[in-house]
Amino acid sequence: MSDDTQQPIIVKKIKKGGGGAHGGAWKIAYADFVTAMMAFFLLMWLLGSTAQGDLEGIAEYFENPLKVAAEGGSGSGDSSSILQGGGRDLTRQSGQVKSGSVETKKRTINRSAAADDEALEKAREQEARAERKRLLDLKSQIEARIEANPDLRPFRNQLVLDVTAEGLRIQIVDEQNRPMFASASDRLQPYTSKILREIGLILNQVANRIFLSGHTDATPFAGGIGGFSNWELSADRANASRRELIAGGMDPDKVLRVVGMSSIVSFDRDDPFNPINRRISIIVLNRQTEELFLSDGQSVDAADLLGAAGGQGGEPAAQ
Repeated sequence: MSDDTQQPIIVKKIKKGGGGAHGGAWKIAYADFVTAMMAFFLLMWLLGSTAQGDLEGIAEYFENPLKVAAEGGSGSGDSSSILQGGGRDLTRQSGQVKSGSVETKKRTINRSAAADDEALEKAREQEARAERKRLLDLKSQIEARIEANPDLRPFRNQLVLDVTAEGLRIQIVDEQNRPMFASASDRLQPYTSKILREIGLILNQVANRIFLSGHTDATPFAGGIGGFSNWELSADRANASRRELIAGGMDPDKVLRVVGMSSIVSFDRDDPFNPINRRISIIVLNRQTEELFLSDGQSVDAADLLGAAGGQGGEPAAQ
C-alpha cells in the first residue's frame, strides 16, 4: 500500500554566474586603504609634534644612515621622544628613556656654562693685566718721588720694590750704619719717617689695600723666652710704620693686616744676622690676594704669606 500522505520535496538549484563583485576580496582592499590612511594621518601628527632638531636628525639618517649609525650626530641618538620610555603600554614610562630629552639639555647647559666660564676667565685676565700695569705705574711713581727728593735720595738703596704674585712689594731695609729704627725700639729715625710719609701719600692713588709686616734679624734679646722678644719688636715696628703712613695722608681703611714676623723670613737667607733682614715690608695687594684674605673669614695660605711678606727678590728703587 502506497503512502499517499507524503509531501513531495522540491530542490531548487540556482546557477551562479560571473558576479565577482559580490565576493569578499573588496574587504581586504578596503582594510589596506584604511590602514594606509591611518598611517598617513599618524605620520602627519608626528611631524607636526616633532621638534626641528629631531626632524633634522631624521633627515640626516635617511641621507646617510650608515654614517649616522656609526658616528652619531644631532638627531641620531639625542633626539627627544614624544612618549618617554617604552613597553607595550604606551601610557607608561617604564622602558628605556631616550637620551635626547636629558642629554641634549645637559650638552646645551654645559656649552653655555663653558662659554660663560671662558668669558669670565678672559675678563679676569684683562683685569689682572690692567691691575699689574697700575701697580707698575705706582712703583715708578714711588721711585721717582724718592729720586726727586734731595733729602730722601741718599736712602734710595734702602728701598726695594718689586711686583710679586700678591701685588707690589715695598721693602724698607736697614744698612749697617743707617738703621730705620732706634736700637731695640719701635722709634722711627727721621729719614724713615719721611720715606713712609711719601709712600703713604702715593698709596692713595690706587684703591688696593695693603698688608704690612715687620721683620728683625736673628739677634736674640737678653730677657729669655718669657721676656720681650723679636716677635714683640717686629709687631711694634710694623704698627709704628702704619701710624706714619697714615700721618703722611694714607687712608686708614687701606690697611688690611699688620703683623710682626720676627726673624722667620730673612731677606738674606744665608746670614740671618745681616742688618738688611731688619726691614718693613708693605705689600699693595692685588684684587685676587685681597679676596683670599677676605673670603669666608679665611686668610691666604701661610706659605704664601711668608713668601709675600719678604725674602729675597726685587731691586733697589733707583741707582
